[in-house]
Amino acid sequence: MKDAAVDGTGAAPGRGAPPRPPGLDRRRVLMLALLAPVAAAGLGACSTGPTRTTKGPDPLVALADAARADAALAAAAIASNPDLTARVAPLRAARTEHAAALDAEVVRAGGTPGSAAPTAAAPPSGAASADPTVAPTGIVETVSLARVREAVAASQRGAAQLVPDLPAERVGLVASVAACCATYAAVLA
Repeated sequence: MKDAAVDGTGAAPGRGAPPRPPGLDRRRVLMLALLAPVAAAGLGACSTGPTRTTKGPDPLVALADAARADAALAAAAIASNPDLTARVAPLRAARTEHAAALDAEVVRAGGTPGSAAPTAAAPPSGAASADPTVAPTGIVETVSLARVREAVAASQRGAAQLVPDLPAERVGLVASVAACCATYAAVLA
C-alpha cells in the first residue's frame, strides 16, 4: 500500500474525517457569518426598479412644467427686448429640451407627463405669437433679464433639492438640469 497523503488533521483522506476545502477554515467561516448581515443590508439598499412609494405625482412633472415656463419666459423676454436674443435664445432652447427629456422620463416610469403648454414652443419666426405675459387687462408686461435669471435660479434650486431623494437612474437627468440652470443663472448675471 502506498503512503496516503495526509491532510492537516493527520488522517489520511478517505478514512474517517472528510477532507476540508482549501482555504476555508473555522476563522474564515466565522468572519463570513459576521459579515453576512452587513452584506445583506448593503444589497437591500440596491434597487433596479422605481423606488417611489408615495402615491403623489411624479416630481419630474413639476420640473418639466417649470422648464416650459422658463422657456416661455425667455421667449417673452426676447419678444420684449430683441437685443437679448443672443443671450436668452440658447436658454430657451435648453429649457425646451429639458421639458421634453423630463416628460420622456416620466412616461418611461409609467407616469403621465405634465401640460404641454403651447407657450413652450418656439414662436414662429417673423410672426407675432401669443405673448404669455399679456395680463387679462390687455397690458403687455415687459420681461427683464433679471426676471428670467431669477426664474432659472429657482428652477435650479428645485431640481437640486430633488436629487438626494431620486432613484439612481433619474439622478443624472435631474442633476444635469440643475447644473444647466445654475450655469445660465450665472451667465445671465
